[in-house]
Amino acid sequence: MNVEPEVTSPDDDNKPGRGVYLLPNLLTTGTLFSGFYAIVAAIDHNFSRAGMAVFIAMIFDGLDGRVARWTNTESAFGKEYDSLSDMVAFGLAPSIVAYQWGVVRIAEYGDLWRRIGWLAAFFYAVCAALRLARFNVKVASSDKRYFEGLPSPSAAACVAGLIWVSSEHDVDGLPALILGFAVTAFIGALMVSRFAFWSGKSLDLRGKVPVAYLVLVPLIYAIYAAGPAEALLLSFGSYAASAPLLWLWRRISRSHAGSASQP
Repeated sequence: MNVEPEVTSPDDDNKPGRGVYLLPNLLTTGTLFSGFYAIVAAIDHNFSRAGMAVFIAMIFDGLDGRVARWTNTESAFGKEYDSLSDMVAFGLAPSIVAYQWGVVRIAEYGDLWRRIGWLAAFFYAVCAALRLARFNVKVASSDKRYFEGLPSPSAAACVAGLIWVSSEHDVDGLPALILGFAVTAFIGALMVSRFAFWSGKSLDLRGKVPVAYLVLVPLIYAIYAAGPAEALLLSFGSYAASAPLLWLWRRISRSHAGSASQP
């Protein structure tokens, strides 16, 4: 009796396995849970805990990819899961925190202000989604030394840090609310901008660094001695401002150089 040989499709080798790697995906779940907790804390008007949760989400997000590379457990599933978790923790969570913090209070000054606050919070969420989508399609071809646009974890830290500080110091009033939503919208715009933000991947901590870098050590300690909320806002706010300020400095330098070269 002739038995037909089993024909296998070339696509069979590319089908995902039934299991997933536990450790990196467990860390990614920590990112997702922290984002979810930040949303719940914001709904309960506990903005200090919401800010802490966003910061914890950043720690989990920084660990999952590194652990996957160290243990050689990277997978397509993990990348997709990480991106979805990032959208919750660094896209939806900060926008809802901003909404819960300010929209109800700014509505007291008129319906127009309520709409502006609502749109600023939603604008941030849209920009985070666009930033993550652009990163996913360009990750293979992008320059590893720089990020195109402000990374979503840094953007989330800016928004959550600002609201965390304002809630701890009882900052209130229309000017403060306008500033909060303006910063939220501006940070969202930086995510989808084409500004080049230093990624830090070119820094070799095991190699030699300039002596001037040692000055940063006491500066970092001084920043964090001021308090976790202030440190979070100051650190990531400075990082968010670095690329636009550098771009502006280069434009001004070129303009002065062009004027000096003219007879």
